[in-house]
Amino acid sequence: MTPRCEDALGPGEARTQQRHVTALVSDTGPDTMSIGRKEIMDSRERVRAALSGEHPDHVPFALGFFPQSLYGAPDADELFGTDVRFVEFDPPPGQQDFTAYLEGLPANVHVGSPGQLRTYWEWGYHPETAAEHPLAAARSAGDLVEGLLPDLTHPARYAQVAAQMRSLQSRGLAVAAPPPHLGGELFESAYRLRGFERFMRDLLENPSLVGYLLDQLTGMLVHNTLVLAEAGVDVLLLDDDVASCGGLLMSPATWRAYFKPRLSRVIDAARETAPEILVFYHSDGDFTRLIPDLTQIGVDVINPLQPDCMNARALRESLGPRPAFWGTVGSARLWDEGSPEMIRAEVRERLTTLGAAGLLLAPAYDIDFAPRENVAAFVEAARAWG
Repeated sequence: MTPRCEDALGPGEARTQQRHVTALVSDTGPDTMSIGRKEIMDSRERVRAALSGEHPDHVPFALGFFPQSLYGAPDADELFGTDVRFVEFDPPPGQQDFTAYLEGLPANVHVGSPGQLRTYWEWGYHPETAAEHPLAAARSAGDLVEGLLPDLTHPARYAQVAAQMRSLQSRGLAVAAPPPHLGGELFESAYRLRGFERFMRDLLENPSLVGYLLDQLTGMLVHNTLVLAEAGVDVLLLDDDVASCGGLLMSPATWRAYFKPRLSRVIDAARETAPEILVFYHSDGDFTRLIPDLTQIGVDVINPLQPDCMNARALRESLGPRPAFWGTVGSARLWDEGSPEMIRAEVRERLTTLGAAGLLLAPAYDIDFAPRENVAAFVEAARAWG
């Protein structure tokens, strides 16, 4: 998780590059900056071109793959003027008091992502306590009765989604959105409901329970994916951490048996409604072995390609610009403890080795604790050298 030594810049080179970046960054943000080409794309066109494996006028960038409140701003992508905005379903009724409590905490009190905490509350998942997992007591598919899972499909949850998307797209911004889930649509939701060790045993010993639970999650997922597709989302965000830096958390055969066909069903449903939708898939860790399967079922974009886990350069050389890469920039330690000069060098490395087609630059790790100057250095370098 340490930054590579070869990415560090010497003091003189860093000062020179910093002056170069400052001179090149446009005050009007990425949407109107020219890089010497005749055709200037807006952010939405730029993102769609890059993620389709084409050459945009400028490499697009974002700060992650979900909305973030950083440095006192409710939307960090709006604060820094990136190319992507995110839309989410509203929380369920009855959650207002909890939401108000989270929003009322002082800025220097960090309890985790408010969005993540709201999600945990909705599902009855409490990892901060010794409470049992919500579905831990189930012994068979018959024990998973109706009402044990939250209602993620109520129309009140997505009544404003289409209007929010149209408003952002009218500004020339690309819109990405996830269906609601418990930290991940299938694998993560299932193991948080059952408990990690228990669910991993289930995959081997209780296939009927696993199948029934995943089918219930998939049903909700298909419904909410269609909501997003019909609303006109540019990028459908699908998310499941099925790997660590050491590799997959299960065998490829197990993933293909339980998760691939259900994920394929979701993507097929989205494409039937919106053929031009771009499908994004996130997993932490090294999921290289699944990339051929993901592209086979219609995934266009993979994220985040953490550089201490996956070799983005080798993948680009073997795969070309499809699937597109969203992320690739920096280790957790680099973002939190590195210098702005090191961040700039990392951006330059990615642009040099990966090229412009099929790339959206973003941090490869969460940046909750990254100094603002590091995030600003990333934005400046992405604008200047993209």
